Amino acid sequence: MSFLMGPALLFCPADRPERYQKAAERSDGVIVDLEDAVAPADKQRARGAILAQLGSEGDVPELDPSRTIIRINPAGTEEFEKDLHCLKHTPYRHVMLAKAESADQLKKLGGFSVIALCETAAGILNAAAIAAEPNVVGLMWGAEDLLASLGGTSSRTDDGAYRAVALHARSTVLLAAGAFGKEAIDAVYVNIPDLDGLAAEARDAVASGFGSKACIHPSQVAAVRAAYAPSDAELAVAAELLAAAAAAGSGVFAFNGKMVDGPILKHAESTLRRAGR
Repeated sequence: MSFLMGPALLFCPADRPERYQKAAERSDGVIVDLEDAVAPADKQRARGAILAQLGSEGDVPELDPSRTIIRINPAGTEEFEKDLHCLKHTPYRHVMLAKAESADQLKKLGGFSVIALCETAAGILNAAAIAAEPNVVGLMWGAEDLLASLGGTSSRTDDGAYRAVALHARSTVLLAAGAFGKEAIDAVYVNIPDLDGLAAEARDAVASGFGSKACIHPSQVAAVRAAYAPSDAELAVAAELLAAAAAAGSGVFAFNGKMVDGPILKHAESTLRRAGR
């Protein structure tokens, strides 16, 4: 299994069905949220909203299942079991497990392609074991829930930079995903008006190896897409570099006065992949 959505994934509260289609149209993949975005008293109504948009025959959903992820409640909770019961009556088979903490939890999601959201201390420490599960297609990390699980108060310093523990968690999830060939999804940027800050963080996500970034507002999608879209100059250099490598026919060669080897070629290949080439 592989993850084919991205790069801009947009959360949408499950109890706001009037927003489903708009979220799908404005993003590369929509995350219909049954967890934090829905108050406890409204969760049953939210599941009903997911079922209601399927149509009378249940086979023509409003949302494209190939571009839809349902974020479900944490394993071991009553809401988790109710979420799974709901999804069995839908065509949606991409789920995001909130507060994923162990590989055993993923075994309960057989038949689903799972994005494991590691957002607690236990989840971060077990990220590699979680990533190794066959039904896991991606890992995401969450900063605010992580700091809350540690008894902290904020994931960022006054200047907007992540605290050291949040950066450690981010790197841990990225490395775990990479080690097992799974998608790595960067956390949301909660300061919605700060599009410049989002753009800088999204560019860092690209450079670091995250395949996607989650958004919490439609206004954030363009900044994420722009960060992931290589410029014409970058594409030209990447294509020229790979052509030079093919002509050289050796493991190491000189290009524009610099030594080029395998890792640099992989960077060029990644640039072309982001452009769909």
